[in-house]
Amino acid sequence: MHSREHQRKFGFDWIIIVLFLLLVVFGWLNIMSASHEGEIGSYFDMSQLYGKHAVFVGLTFVLIILILSVEAKFYERFASVIYIVAMLALVGLFIFGKDVNGARSWYGIGSMTIQPSEFAKFATALAVAKYMSDLQTNMSTILDQLKAVALIILPAVLILLQNDAGSTIVYASFFFVFYREGLQQIYLAIAISAILLAILALKFGILITGVIATIGVFSSYFFRRKKRASLLQSVVILLVCISFSAGVRLFYEHALKPHQQNRISLWLRLEKDPAKLERMKKEEAYNLIQSEQAISSGGWAGKGFLQGTRTTGKFVPEQHTDYIFSTVGEEWGFLGSTFVVILFMALIIRVLYLAESQKSVFSRVYGYGVASILFIHFTINTGMVMGLIPTVGIPLPFFSYGGSGLWGFTILLFIFVKLDSNKINEW
Repeated sequence: MHSREHQRKFGFDWIIIVLFLLLVVFGWLNIMSASHEGEIGSYFDMSQLYGKHAVFVGLTFVLIILILSVEAKFYERFASVIYIVAMLALVGLFIFGKDVNGARSWYGIGSMTIQPSEFAKFATALAVAKYMSDLQTNMSTILDQLKAVALIILPAVLILLQNDAGSTIVYASFFFVFYREGLQQIYLAIAISAILLAILALKFGILITGVIATIGVFSSYFFRRKKRASLLQSVVILLVCISFSAGVRLFYEHALKPHQQNRISLWLRLEKDPAKLERMKKEEAYNLIQSEQAISSGGWAGKGFLQGTRTTGKFVPEQHTDYIFSTVGEEWGFLGSTFVVILFMALIIRVLYLAESQKSVFSRVYGYGVASILFIHFTINTGMVMGLIPTVGIPLPFFSYGGSGLWGFTILLFIFVKLDSNKINEW
């Protein structure tokens, strides 16, 4: 009885493993729906994308065995080395990388490609956990905050320079990790304010945004009873808000590429010219419109596995990658989509729950990094597919086609499974 209880508490967490298996298998079935052509003769037909992905899934189990076989302390001890190797792999793309769809994000190995940015996520999570668990690190000091931010800025910038803006956004997820480890609430307020100001500046212009900011800043000044800021400080805050708003407009108009401008314009409904709006819909929003129609056509229970007319008819380009969730919506309907959402939420909540139970700071911080990365991927991908946020090229974990993505997320998750299994030895 004692050994069973001991094993239940300190063995591998089977809830995470079962959730992972359900997501991977369901993801593969949807890749089959999105990529099959005609009759399916063999589930492992290597001429088809679903056949290749089946091989990726098979190799994933080999990868899991290797990850769980390594001593848990290895990941903490060599976190810095793993991070440096990952950064060198990103730098190497500028010399040896292969261009795919305008992004220089892959190494070509024969007929296969490897995307280092998918592996840089777990490497960065390890590096952040290593730094923040150091006894000398104090996240209440500006210097240590800047050092922690530098760890996530480096891969984000390298990936952005490879023209992969979607993967760059993922690194903002570490803000949640910092917040859990003692980052002051003022940073959260600043982040929310910046997002709101950016949206207002693009939607209504600098003048109206300035008026709204003025009302907000001086309302805060006059109605705060405790610790009222000086009038000069409020004026400075207002000037910063207006300058930031102007900077957002300039960045949107002069730094973003036309297709990026169009995606934001469609999301915020900025375009007033009907002719131009129609052209933008045909060019920039074609994938999104087809995705929304596929999801809505699924209704309550869906059209059935391999029965989606829009999926079978290839109406949604690249449906097996970033738009895989539209396959779920069409063939499995609202019920199937809800099931997938529940699986992801259960996995993220389970990781957070276990992270809080860790005895070592390293394991806890890494666990929060895992949950944050999964959350931002899931939220952005599903939001993009349904038109709730601008179109961003970002895969759905364990669902989207590709070996690099599947293996990167698997390593990310199962390193935490290994760390969690070792918590009895952490004091």
